[in-house]
Amino acid sequence: MSRIGLKPIPVPDKVQIALNEGDVQVEGPKGSLNWVLPEGIDATLEDKVLTVQRSSELKQYKALHGLARSLIANMVTGVSDGFEKKLRVVGTGYRAEVNRENNLILDVGYSHSVTYTPPEGITLSVEDTESIDGQTHTPIVVSGIDKQLVGQVAASIRQIRKPDSYKPCKGIRYDGERVRDKEGKAAVG
Repeated sequence: MSRIGLKPIPVPDKVQIALNEGDVQVEGPKGSLNWVLPEGIDATLEDKVLTVQRSSELKQYKALHGLARSLIANMVTGVSDGFEKKLRVVGTGYRAEVNRENNLILDVGYSHSVTYTPPEGITLSVEDTESIDGQTHTPIVVSGIDKQLVGQVAASIRQIRKPDSYKPCKGIRYDGERVRDKEGKAAVG
């Protein structure tokens, strides 16, 4: 039995949900999202509470039951509040800025600047640089209404210059991420 799939989804007053033959359309103050329910999964809306049911007890429907409920709940949260992921550019001389076209320009130790163009629906912003333990940290905020897309964009930006475990003071990391410091090669002698 799916515990997550059985939980009802409370719908805020500012969010509108339309259910049309397996298609879920969610609209709110931040935008709109839609998703097609998988076969064997149904959703019903009664008194501002959305519930998700499965048609049978087959294993594949049980697996999709909790997934469908979680994705719809994320859609409701996204259009009402939005999602945000923070990254930190750490390193001496490492810089980040957002230009007028909402492109992220990174100087992260390569011979050239790296330009990242976010997909539609994603907003990038760079906060003021701060110094923590003598290292410069430049926070980057990735925000949008689609939770999966926000996470994917954050992962793509981190991939440009991942933190080096031999020099953990350099690279792009998630806010709050701890990078383990490895020792270099020991001299034989």
